[in-house]
Amino acid sequence: MGDKKKVKSILITQPVSLDGMAPYVPLAEKWQITIDFRRFIRVDGLSLNEFRKLAINPLDFNGIILTSKIAVDHFFRLVTEMRIEMPPETKYFCVGEATAKYLQKYIVIRKRKLFVGDKTALDLLPLLEKSKKEKFLFPCSNVHQGDLPNQMRKKGMDVTSAELYLTMNDDLTDLKEVFYDMICFFSPTSIQSLFKNFPDFKQNETRIAVFGPTTAQEARTWGLRIDVEAPTPATPSMMMAIDAYLKQSNT
Repeated sequence: MGDKKKVKSILITQPVSLDGMAPYVPLAEKWQITIDFRRFIRVDGLSLNEFRKLAINPLDFNGIILTSKIAVDHFFRLVTEMRIEMPPETKYFCVGEATAKYLQKYIVIRKRKLFVGDKTALDLLPLLEKSKKEKFLFPCSNVHQGDLPNQMRKKGMDVTSAELYLTMNDDLTDLKEVFYDMICFFSPTSIQSLFKNFPDFKQNETRIAVFGPTTAQEARTWGLRIDVEAPTPATPSMMMAIDAYLKQSNT
């Protein structure tokens, strides 16, 4: 990497939050770099009235499939607004440990009712097959990939997809004159937003960091060169992956 310039500025394509920013503060101080946060997509949840038009009652399902923290938030927001409580015997199928741990914000975790897949939604399929007689609800966005519910239906499972929130491109015109040495993406939609706002974007020497296999796949679809990829066994978080890269590029 000696032929590349040092990374002096990084753009995190997520909104600023105390929780989200915290890991990056010591990273910025350690390497004496600038780290900015900018939301590339916005997520609007369905209102209670909009949800009721879907004619879906969460209590009709004994298996809930949760693929992200956003899905967790919007599912339980609507459950609360409906003034209902999910029964303790409800089974929860989560993609990744982070989503499973986040679930504790809303319910008391019962190990025998919690099932965790590895990296992608399809990793849940073997776990779901063991409970194939259940009725499953799959909270998702308007841009979700239907691979998992489609595979479940092929295997004779009863699953209902519920678009509880809408994911849309944000307006990024204020970034036209801003250039970063590295841009970090956490979802396929955020990459789509980049090219929606800047159709002529050229990567050149900009380093691209991606989190998750679907984000990496989307980056390659758009012809982007991936310089930093997480999670890996050695770097399970984006912050750790960036730190490992900087050890090579900035020293």
